[in-house]
Amino acid sequence: MTAVPAETPTGSSSKGSAATWSSAAEPGATERPETAPPVAAPGEGTVRAWLTQSGVLSWRQLSVMVRDKATFLQLVLVPILTLLMFKVVLGDAIGSATGQDSTYGTVPLVILVSAMFGSVAAGIRLNQERGTGLLARLYVLPINRAADLTSRLLSEMFRIVLVTALLIVVGSFIGFDITGGFWSVAGIFGVALMFGVSYATLVLALAVSSSPSAPLVPLLSLVSSVLMFFNSGFSPIDAYPGWLQPIVENQPMTPTIEVMRSLAAGGPIAENMIKVTIWTVGIIGVCLYPALRGYRKAATAR
Repeated sequence: MTAVPAETPTGSSSKGSAATWSSAAEPGATERPETAPPVAAPGEGTVRAWLTQSGVLSWRQLSVMVRDKATFLQLVLVPILTLLMFKVVLGDAIGSATGQDSTYGTVPLVILVSAMFGSVAAGIRLNQERGTGLLARLYVLPINRAADLTSRLLSEMFRIVLVTALLIVVGSFIGFDITGGFWSVAGIFGVALMFGVSYATLVLALAVSSSPSAPLVPLLSLVSSVLMFFNSGFSPIDAYPGWLQPIVENQPMTPTIEVMRSLAAGGPIAENMIKVTIWTVGIIGVCLYPALRGYRKAATAR
């Protein structure tokens, strides 16, 4: 009698093997090590990015300014020579007419004139970078859209502080004595920065809003020259024709000069300081949006 071999439970074995294979083949069944989520960098639209990138780009602006030795020497030495020439040519005439040393008017005047013509040089540099395509390259980088314009204003502020310090030192040798101490000196720097930043904003707005072939330099030079000769620092207001005196008295340079004069020699400040503040806020308020809009247009133009 032949023994019948016992039936092997192949069915259950097959099912187990199949289940094991199936579970191994299913996607995601194998455990994988968890990875840390990516850390997001500060967005280009954040205040932190704007401040950081403005600082980096302002250093670039200063480097470009210093490397152009002819322009840098002109921006630093010409104001000093202008101050000395005003003292030699006009010093006695203005002093005898006002009863006060002429340097209390000419030092503030030259500080403001240097701020204006320095801003014109910054506008020329902006147009040059626009023509070479640098603005377009900066615009496509992942940086804050306002950082480049802000950096140009920051570099102008540094230049104004430097030139103001030099002119105060030179002025001290020819009669410009500041009697009010530290806060008077700080006030002179502050008022110079208010005027300089507002004028620089105006120049940048015109530079980016006009075509590259526009006569920007002659126009701005004309405006700067007119303002330079019709203010209380160049000549007493009473010396101008009667119909011109209200214009001279209220144009932006005159109250700024008078505030600096009062800070250095003593005198009332409030009325002229209000005029300076109105001019500063007004010019920046009117020119800031055209500067931002014009910069975008200039950077994306083909």
